[in-house]
Amino acid sequence: MAHVLRYCHREKIPTFVLGKGSNVLFDDRGFNGCVILNRVEFIEPGQENLFRAGAGVGFNTLGILTARLGFTGLEFASGIPGTVGGAVFMNAGAHGCETGDVVDSVEIVTAEGTSRTLTRDNGELAWSYRTSPFQQMEGLAAIVAATFKLDKSGDARKRQLTFMDSRRQTQPITAKTAGCVFRNPGGGQPSAGALLDQLGLKGLSIGGAQVSEKHANFLVNTGSATCEDIRVLIDEVKKRVKEKTEVELHEEIRYVPHGYSSQQ
Repeated sequence: MAHVLRYCHREKIPTFVLGKGSNVLFDDRGFNGCVILNRVEFIEPGQENLFRAGAGVGFNTLGILTARLGFTGLEFASGIPGTVGGAVFMNAGAHGCETGDVVDSVEIVTAEGTSRTLTRDNGELAWSYRTSPFQQMEGLAAIVAATFKLDKSGDARKRQLTFMDSRRQTQPITAKTAGCVFRNPGGGQPSAGALLDQLGLKGLSIGGAQVSEKHANFLVNTGSATCEDIRVLIDEVKKRVKEKTEVELHEEIRYVPHGYSSQQ
């Protein structure tokens, strides 16, 4: 990956490093540059309850494996359709847990192809709701790997299975979606999905894009949705929520324009 990034940087070719595509919406015209699929895939158990995983590993895979081994901290990852790199970048979370809670260090590569490791002990990893230090990091090209510090627990596997069952029951996991669209508003407000549900927005459609009938914070491609359909539907949902509740929703999904340059 570093060799490709160095080449693209030298030749001034825009790059975009992609995991599994969760929370990502590409422009209908595609991407005018080089899309690099992150396939850094390994899981290495270490000392002191540490697990190092390549950024291309499925986050779901890591959550299931660590729970089966009797470690708690990543049970919530079960069913999340992204990669380790994407989960770290977005600070993915569910069931009151977040990725950043258990990250010990993160290895990155810059647009120039140089490597760097950021650690919790050095105070280099600051997290907040759906926000990581990598989202605004100058010169970041890709997350390469992350090390997680977990705790032993005899109930980890049971919790993981419970979380997975809840996801199956409440989310459209077999539909064509890009994951949750909106961040939860906080401030004592209901979740984004609950707000949309309360306003009767389930089933609202524009073109081939539809607000999921199962969970309103998912937009479903019913078969012919374009990026424009989804963006227009997002704007319509935000407008209706603002008009009815004064709550301003913000996207969790990341739109990638035709001329976008770099960052995971």
